[in-house]
Amino acid sequence: MLFLVAALLLLGIVLGAVAHAPLGFTLVAGAVIAAWLAVFAVREHLGRRRGTPAS
Repeated sequence: MLFLVAALLLLGIVLGAVAHAPLGFTLVAGAVIAAWLAVFAVREHLGRRRGTPAS
């Protein structure tokens, strides 16, 4: 229960910070995070296909 409260508090802080950031910055930051997650997903997929953990 305490974990849930802490997670919701952190989410509120992050969303509050994004609400006050300029729209251009928010979009660029979102694109960078999406690209980072895409690269991570591809590396994990390729690592599992080879049978070795991605380094």
